[in-house]
Amino acid sequence: MGSTRAAIRYAKAILNLTKDSGSTDAVLNDMKDVVATLGGSKDLRLALQNPVIKVEDKRAVLKEVFKGTSKETLGLIDILVDNKRVDLLGHVATSFVTLYNESQGVQLALVTTAVPLTAAIEKKVLAKVTELTGSTNVKLENIIDESIIGGFVLRVGDTQYNASIASQLGKLKREFSNSL
Repeated sequence: MGSTRAAIRYAKAILNLTKDSGSTDAVLNDMKDVVATLGGSKDLRLALQNPVIKVEDKRAVLKEVFKGTSKETLGLIDILVDNKRVDLLGHVATSFVTLYNESQGVQLALVTTAVPLTAAIEKKVLAKVTELTGSTNVKLENIIDESIIGGFVLRVGDTQYNASIASQLGKLKREFSNSL
């Protein structure tokens, strides 16, 4: 829990800094890249968490991986390395994107499906999310997870609606177990 609060504090600080300097859009793109890169590389995540790897080596790797990013993003990496909190980088990036969306009034809806959404289904989901939230500024993000077998899981803010086949099968299993 403490690491999440710390990540939010770093994210708020970098968001305020970028608002003052006018580089919010560039840093937002950087943070999205950080989330995608760390999400796609288990080795990089493990290296950042490994206490045996020297902090200067972590700094060098991150500077190489994220070269070409804004000076604010590179400064954030330096601060996290200096404070021995570099393992929070992914959480800070995710928190930054969330805080940015909130500041712009954008409602983020995560839809987990077994297969990618078609344009027609995506339009229906956006209409439903708009109806549920009352917000017309909705951003839809599709996550592919074949383990749900079929159906979907919709998450908007703190609300989650699970209409996956895996969930339905789990309910059936529990009902059968309870009736025996």
